[in-house]
Amino acid sequence: MRLPEDALLLRIFIGEDDEVDGRPLYEAIVLAARERHLAGATVLRGPLGFGRSSRLHTAKILRLSEDLPIVIEIVDAPEKIDAFLPVLDGMLSSGLVTLESVRVLRYGAPPAET
Repeated sequence: MRLPEDALLLRIFIGEDDEVDGRPLYEAIVLAARERHLAGATVLRGPLGFGRSSRLHTAKILRLSEDLPIVIEIVDAPEKIDAFLPVLDGMLSSGLVTLESVRVLRYGAPPAET
């Protein structure tokens, strides 16, 4: 699969405890992206954050939180990201979703020299 140089970065901010259909939301999003053959998805778990409620979510021992911040990043061609947005909208009840234009310099291993 080739990824265009001019692509979109879809970034989704949710909580670790968020669920859809009884499974973690981050897992459902990644599997939905995979089913639709998007270039790839990465889930990042944050040690500290807050959202619209201003409630701190932290991994510190003294303020143990089980709902740590999660960020999912997906990069692909604009038309593939745009087609995925309605799917994502059907899964989210809250959270923050952003889009950025990005320039892809490399996707996968460099071409083999012959």
